[in-house]
Order: sequence, then structure tokens, then C-alpha cells
Amino acid sequence: MAQFYDSIGDDHRAMIARQPVFFVATAAAEGRINLSPKGYDTFRILSNTSVAWLDLAGSGNETHAHLAADGRITVMFCNFEQPALILRLYGRGRAVLPADAEWDGLAAHFALLPGTRQIFVMDVDTVQTSCGYGVPLMTLERERPTLTKLHQQADPEGWIAKQQARDHSIDGLPVRTTDRYFGDA
Repeated sequence: MAQFYDSIGDDHRAMIARQPVFFVATAAAEGRINLSPKGYDTFRILSNTSVAWLDLAGSGNETHAHLAADGRITVMFCNFEQPALILRLYGRGRAVLPADAEWDGLAAHFALLPGTRQIFVMDVDTVQTSCGYGVPLMTLERERPTLTKLHQQADPEGWIAKQQARDHSIDGLPVRTTDRYFGDA
């Protein structure tokens, strides 16, 4: 049975800390719903009602576009080991880019990875847990180094130009783009 909480408690923190992957879901009023898996050591709990994660450049920038247009976001963690548990964070989010005044304070919470594009910050208004009995048992073999290697080997000027050319989502929503390259972060 689902249980709801107003903030992130100690049990929630412990569960989140054990997860090697999480999922981010966003949507604007019109267009596609975006659901993205996230890995690496990129998620941080800033307070009982605020979290952030490091975002690496990938195939699109839908989360940024949806947050700029609407702000609603859900983050989900599945415990693939015992005990069975799903934890969802509901709230509103925003993108913080390297040019923003907040960047340095937020970036201090992370080891910046090659390809870092932005940090997403989420104000959590509801935490939900549910059974997760239908989620399979799995173990992590290892992180894939492919994405960070790709960014590490990129030409800095070409990388920035590519990011700046991606100034809209697949549904045409605008995004702010970075002008900073973290290739050897």
C-alpha cells in the first residue's frame, strides 16, 4: 500500500543512497511525456525537501524544456535488491546552468563529470513509497563508461557548438544551453 510523506526522512535517504539508477519524468502541457533513466553518482539530497542531480549531455534536453515550460517533475527510485520498495519524489524543478549565479554553490555538492551540462534542482512537496513487489531482483555489474569517455574525447569548441545548436526540445520547446565544456572534469 502506498504511503505519503511531506518530506524526505532518514529511511528514504538510506534507500536513495543505495540506488545506482533513478528515473526522471516530466511533461509540458502539450507534446510528449519524457522519462529518462539516470546513472553514475549524480544524485544529492540537499535538504528534507530539496534534491539535485548532475545532468550530462545526451541525446536531448527534454527535462530542461519541460521544467522551463511547466516545472512539474517526478523522480523514481526502485530497489532492485531486498526489500522490495519504490520511492517517488514529486515536486517542481528547474535547471541551473554554469552561467547561473547558483552554479558554484550547487556544483560544490558534486564531482563534475565529463559532459556535465547542467544541474537540476527539485523542490519536493510529496514523497511516496509503495511495495515494489513487481520489480525484479537485479544486481549492478558496473557503470558504463561510454558517455563520460565520449565527452572526455570531444573537441571543446565542437562540444559547445553542438550543445548550443540543441536550443529546443523534440516538441520545439526552448531550452537554455551551456557555454562551458567539462571534458576533463
